[in-house]
Order: sequence, then C-alpha cells, then structure tokens
Amino acid sequence: MCDTDGDENGAGAAGGGHPGDDRALFSALLEDSAEDLYENAPCGYLSTLLDGRIAKINGTLLRWLGHARADVVGRKHFADLLTVGGRLYHETHYAPLLRMRGEISGIALELRTAGGDRLPVLVTSTVKTGGDGQPRLIRTTVFDARDRRAYETELLRARQEADRERARLQRLNATLQETLLPPALPDVPGLEAAAHYQVASTDEVGGDFYDLFPLADDTWALFLGDVCGKGAAAAVVTSLARYTLRAAAVHDPDPAAVLTHLNTVLHREYHGRDPRFCTVVFGLLTRDGERGGFHVTLAGGGHPPALLLRAGGGAEYLATPGGQLIGALRDVRIATTAVRLAAGDTLLLHTDGLTEARTGTGHDGGRYGDDALLAFARDLAPTTAADAVTAIRDLLATFGDGLDDDTAVLAVHVPRPAAEQR
Repeated sequence: MCDTDGDENGAGAAGGGHPGDDRALFSALLEDSAEDLYENAPCGYLSTLLDGRIAKINGTLLRWLGHARADVVGRKHFADLLTVGGRLYHETHYAPLLRMRGEISGIALELRTAGGDRLPVLVTSTVKTGGDGQPRLIRTTVFDARDRRAYETELLRARQEADRERARLQRLNATLQETLLPPALPDVPGLEAAAHYQVASTDEVGGDFYDLFPLADDTWALFLGDVCGKGAAAAVVTSLARYTLRAAAVHDPDPAAVLTHLNTVLHREYHGRDPRFCTVVFGLLTRDGERGGFHVTLAGGGHPPALLLRAGGGAEYLATPGGQLIGALRDVRIATTAVRLAAGDTLLLHTDGLTEARTGTGHDGGRYGDDALLAFARDLAPTTAADAVTAIRDLLATFGDGLDDDTAVLAVHVPRPAAEQR
C-alpha cells in the first residue's frame, strides 16, 4: 500500500520512491499540450462544417489515410473520404439521423486511403451548437476497426466452416441412418405394408429400427424396436439388433425365442461395460389359407403395444404385459399375444417417440400419450397401411419442436377383396 506522507521512520513512497519523483513524472506528462494530445490521439478527430466540409483534422487520421493536411482542410468533405458504399450510406442514413438526433455513435463505415485501400472504421459524430442553440459544426471521432474487422472475418470464416462441417455430419448421419433401415419394404402377397421414420434431430443418428422379411412361402416376419441412446454407439447396437433378429428368426421363428436370442447377444456383448439395451416387438405372420387374412403372433420386450385398427371401425391395443427390456437382464421375460388379421384390418407398430412427444396440453403432463394415440386410431379406423402411416406422419408434423425423440412406424394391412372394395 502506497503512503505518500511517509511512515514513522521517514520512508517515502512504497518501493523506496520519493514524492518528488512522482511530481516530476506528472509534470513531464503535463508538458504535452492539448494540441499535441489532439494531434496524436490514438483515434482520429475531425471537425466539419454543417455541409460536411472539413475544417480541422488531426494527425492520426491523416496518417491513417495518407493525406497531407493542406489537401484535406477546406478542400474535401467528410463524404469524400468514404468509399462509394460509405457515401451512399452517409447520405441516406448517417447524415439524416445526425441532423435529427444531434448525435450518432458506433457506425461502421469504410474510408478510402490516398493509396486506394479500404480502412474499416467506427464513427461517432456530435453536432456542436452555439449560444443561440443553433448548430455550428460537426465533431467526429474515428476509431480504427481493422482488428475488429479481422476478428469478425475470422469469426465468420469459423462459423462457415462449422456450418459446412455440420452439413457434412448431417449427410453422414443420414447415410448411416439409411443403412440401418430397409431401403424398401418387400411385396407380401395378400398384405399391404407401409413405414415411416421421423428424425427428431439431423445432428445425431437415432436408434429406432424396423423390418419386414420372408421366412417361408406363407410366413413372414416383422419387427420394430428402439435402442437406448443416440449417435454412433446406438447405431452399432441397432445394426447388431437388426441382423441378430433376422438370423434368429431363420433359425427358430418363434417370436419369444427370437427375442430371447437377441437378449442373450446384447447382454453378452454389453453387460458390465457401457450397458446397452432396446425395446422390441417381433411378429410372425402366417397366411390363413382357409379363411384368408393372416394369423399374427407378437412378442414384446418392453416395447409399446401394437395397435389393431379393425375393418369394422374402432381400434385396440394388443398388450404384451410383463415383457422386459431386451439386453438389460441375463434371463429376460418375454410376453406374447396372438391375433387374426382379417380383410380390412390394419396392424400398426410404433416407437415411443410418438407418444412421448410434447404437446404442452392434455395427457401425461404435456406428453401426447397412449390414450390420445388410441383415440386417434379409433377415429382413423378403418384404414389402410399407407393411409395410417400418412396420418401418423401428419400428426408428427403438428408436434414441431415437441418431438424430442425419433419415431418409427410400421403398418400392415389385409386388403378387402376387390368385390368388396367396389
């Protein structure tokens, strides 16, 4: 702490200095005249008449511009120092605002140097009035903005690079997402199928998946699931789950056996380190040769129940209560249910991104919810697979930013005989 009066031992200022030294330093600083401070200030100064003609300009601004004082004072207007774009902005915005307000500050302009270079600056102007309150002249302060412009340019470059990188990542994610889904659903005799995948964010790969594939002449399998998490790690699990389900179904098509096999694989691969699991509903469709339609057996592993939309109207959930998450436990409990799809019936599978979408009102604390989806399906029935998927896609669009998670839907429909359709 500095004590200019000295301590009891007669010491002077802290550090061994003497008050006289400080006074000498202050005196040296005060030798700079006001004119010298004006001329060599770290910013530019100029004064202009009301018509813009330059009456006074300091040395700092002259050095920045490379002009001689005699070539500027009384000979040039402030607008003459500006670039073409700067002159246009000065005449249409800067000067009218200055006349209206009496001052204007922090305006970005570009000056043209004697050598033809552009000098980015920030300009502040104030109208000086006389004793009668009438404007007399304009005082302007000019700050060199080259460092700021360089920073802004670098910031813009970095942002553009980040945007390009994000676009590249989004393309990569979209490509990866496509590899995790069938490119197209196969044609199934006596059955119509449709699917849709709605991404919640293009920045991350989702973990929803579905498939429909043949097992025998009159038997087909379908599944739809949701891997926990997002990104590359979830994509790896998604790929493993899809191909495991396909392989297991070929070996033993019983739906409970298929999900049990998947549980064994996931638990073995991920138990103890970065545990990964998923919810899945797997279905076996067998053609009913006598009555038409299909017999369906569904196995659920912790997944939302499928919806059955009846040909005669109405809809119901096909519950598989007690089914556990796939991959979470060594020994998993699988729940099954069976139903017959008759002509005109539609079976709809979905992931929980649909029912957990935020609506801001209504069911389940602002979530869309199972009850709302059931009511939606009852109003929709009877319907086809394509129309059901289109209706769900339109519904998802209404959620906007409320769609927090990816959503997959897969629908199969037994068409009515041509005679009934007519």
